[in-house]
Amino acid sequence: MNQPQGTTETAWHGLSVDDAVTRLRANAERGLSAQQAAERLHESGPNLLAEGRRRSLLTMFFSQFADFMILVLLAAALISGFIGEPMDTLAILVILLLNAVIGAVQEYRAERAVAALRRMAAPQANVVRDGRQQTVEATSLVPGDLVVLESGSLVPADLRLLEGAELQTDESALTGESTTVEKSTDTLPREDLPVADRNNLAFKGTLVTRGRGLGLVVATGMHTELGRIASLLTTAETVKTPLQQRLTRFGRYLALAVLAICTVVFVSGLLQGQPLMLMALTAVSLAVAAIPEALPAVITVSLALGARKLSRRQSLVRNLPAVETLGSVTFICSDKTGTLTENRMSCERVLADGQDDTTLRSPEDGSPWRELGQALALCNDVAQRDGEAVGEPTELALYLAAEQSGYPKHALEAQSPRVAEIPFDSTRKLMTTLHRQDEGVVAYVKGAPEALLDRCEDRLSAAGVQALDREATAASAQQLAEQGYRVLAVALRRFDQLPASLEEAEQSLSLLGLVALIDPPRPEAPAAVEECRGAGITPVMITGDHPGTARAIAARLGIADDRSEVLTGEDLSELSDAAL
Repeated sequence: MNQPQGTTETAWHGLSVDDAVTRLRANAERGLSAQQAAERLHESGPNLLAEGRRRSLLTMFFSQFADFMILVLLAAALISGFIGEPMDTLAILVILLLNAVIGAVQEYRAERAVAALRRMAAPQANVVRDGRQQTVEATSLVPGDLVVLESGSLVPADLRLLEGAELQTDESALTGESTTVEKSTDTLPREDLPVADRNNLAFKGTLVTRGRGLGLVVATGMHTELGRIASLLTTAETVKTPLQQRLTRFGRYLALAVLAICTVVFVSGLLQGQPLMLMALTAVSLAVAAIPEALPAVITVSLALGARKLSRRQSLVRNLPAVETLGSVTFICSDKTGTLTENRMSCERVLADGQDDTTLRSPEDGSPWRELGQALALCNDVAQRDGEAVGEPTELALYLAAEQSGYPKHALEAQSPRVAEIPFDSTRKLMTTLHRQDEGVVAYVKGAPEALLDRCEDRLSAAGVQALDREATAASAQQLAEQGYRVLAVALRRFDQLPASLEEAEQSLSLLGLVALIDPPRPEAPAAVEECRGAGITPVMITGDHPGTARAIAARLGIADDRSEVLTGEDLSELSDAAL
């Protein structure tokens, strides 16, 4: 029976939930049966990314003899045996075997290490089959499966979302954007939407940072967006390293030079009346003596030592000649998120009561710092799972900033339990939680400054409630945003009792302050950039962030300064090869 095939060619984001379910002959309530799943797995294959043809140790061994210089030495060994010089033949063969063994063993160890890493990363998935939720290997997922998503789980395949409750995902592995993406189940009619804008799809390899959801598998393995990227890598043309090119060129020049010299010696001897056989043996002996038989072994040993040094720095070299390529690099184009930065949001600036600080102050500093710290801890959906804080990156940053400054969420929640909330949504750009306290109910509100400031009547200070200068506060928020920060405003309102309408909690607020967050550079990154420049290498940062954010991060890394031009994708596409 012909099974439905999930592919990235279908515009799944443009199909309604019912149409997607019908197209894949699925069941949105009971999921697939075990028999259907088995049949589709046989038809579509496992949910794996192609790794390319795995080479055996024997294949790696014989691949060491593919170099032109090695072929020249093999020819020299044969000729030595032919002219009665077995010791020369044996010496050359021993050197070539040593060279092949060292190269093959190094590559085999690297392949085994990579395979072990893949096995460690093999994920599982929660699916609905035969009407009940169960855990299966992610490799067994098929188009039409129902996958249950929850905070902290990896998305195991490309999914069309059927249900979602405050669902957000981190798609930095796919798009490079460190900001989380809010998901929905709405149909998106435009077929040519960029991947980053297909908010009703969840993509393989991304991370659920918040909420819960239910998704229909629409693509697995190499048919996923991640698989499409992997296919570009696996089909890329193999290019010889500079060392391989130079050795091939050297081998050819050497062969031609030796042939020319031997020809001159052979012809000169004949013209002088020397015997034909004597001159032939002389020419062949000269050819064998001129070949540097130890050169390949010396190069292989040197590269193997380089590979071992790199392995001590947690870098695996799968192909020995690639070690030398590092010495020929003039430009390094690096992704930003997770490579140059820590791939986590961090609270770096806090503005409250007219003061600008790099950290949140402790409760002992009094109002409004105390209320601000409580707001960051309580107006927050971060949860503890297996002793680790789990949640959306921005909220994790606020949670950690509060905890490190003396505002532990679990202790504060015991004193001020949450009694109601208004979840964040992209229309309001606000999140509100209401908490019961001894003196009544307090509402904490956080969100985009442009959305929250208009709802504030005043601000809280050490001297009490004071007038709010909205224009000055908005200007401060804008200045922080231009420096690459993500800015949140935080406010509160107190009630004698829980308001009849929760919407009241977001009106007539008292501003507590502004919080600026950023995905910070890795501590070792600026030194690495400086070291690259000292070695004559130009580092280039590639990111999907806003140009202002990119410029700010590049300046902190030492890649560029604040005045440097930032090239957008559109600008880059318009440049000629010469300009590049």
